[in-house]
Amino acid sequence: MKNIKDYTLEELKEQLKEIGEKPFRAEQIFHWLYIEKVKNFQDMTNLSLSLRGKLIENYTICNFNILKKQESSDGTIKYLFDVLDGNAIETVLMQYHHGKTICVSSQIGCKMGCKFCASTGIPFIRNLTSGEIVEQLLAVEQDIGDRISNIVFMGIGEPLDNYDNVIKAIRIINHPNGINIGARHISVSTSGLVPKIYDLAKENIPCTLSISLHATNNEKRSNMMPVNNVYKIEELIKACKDYIAATNRRISFEYALAKDSNDNLEDAKELIKLLRGMNAHVNLIPINKIENGEYTKSTNDNIIKFRDYLNEHGIVATIRRELGSDIDAACGQLRRKNLGGKK
Repeated sequence: MKNIKDYTLEELKEQLKEIGEKPFRAEQIFHWLYIEKVKNFQDMTNLSLSLRGKLIENYTICNFNILKKQESSDGTIKYLFDVLDGNAIETVLMQYHHGKTICVSSQIGCKMGCKFCASTGIPFIRNLTSGEIVEQLLAVEQDIGDRISNIVFMGIGEPLDNYDNVIKAIRIINHPNGINIGARHISVSTSGLVPKIYDLAKENIPCTLSISLHATNNEKRSNMMPVNNVYKIEELIKACKDYIAATNRRISFEYALAKDSNDNLEDAKELIKLLRGMNAHVNLIPINKIENGEYTKSTNDNIIKFRDYLNEHGIVATIRRELGSDIDAACGQLRRKNLGGKK
């Protein structure tokens, strides 16, 4: 059975034509799914019994079960969701003064192998569908009884490795007849899949692109991030410059500071050379300790000095507020605990 949340509005109109129904019904179904947030077709009361019967016969509505919920002392909430096939994913809700932000997963497991990320320890099983990505947001909104204002694709998995489903999910989330979160409140992170950065530039979606950079030369970056063996820093930076030129959008560069590894003054100088002249922002991340990880957090003094040096030399840099580390919900700590996935 097909999950009805896997379709954009335009695709759903085509689906309805195939079952002999008027395409405008798709807008009513979107309203029920994403505004009323109903969990079954019978509750779509302005649809005819005949149409509801066809929907029941041909589609399912994906409704995740919460397997575990942990709340941090800072208000961050981590969810372990049953994705209904014996696998589970983690999703994180973060509280900011500007609203509520959700960090969603895009894959069950990850192929990238970044050595500072706990998801490296999860075997890759499969991509999440667009509906499963969207359902994370819906399930959290239903649980807290409030609206999410921002979404970041920074959970388990490499978003651009699941490109088609992530783009479809963004279009559903952004659609004014759907969840209606503005594209500028949506951030997509990538470890550096260069061809997909060029694809994203053509989508005409004004979301924020975040690049997981974390090192300033190929030797260090390849040691931290195996993706750099395929797409070198020079290729990645060129793709970023081309993306900015094509979209007129600023890029956020994520840089996790590891003690005695990438946090010294020479690294800061190299980072300035890499990014000089670009419409860019550097998001400095105090690296989080993970089980069996080889990197440890830089000192607070070093992190502040690194930030100040970048700012003094024309690179806008801020330090990411650390949220949820006491429940392993901070950056790099998600790993789909407490449920064995299908192999």
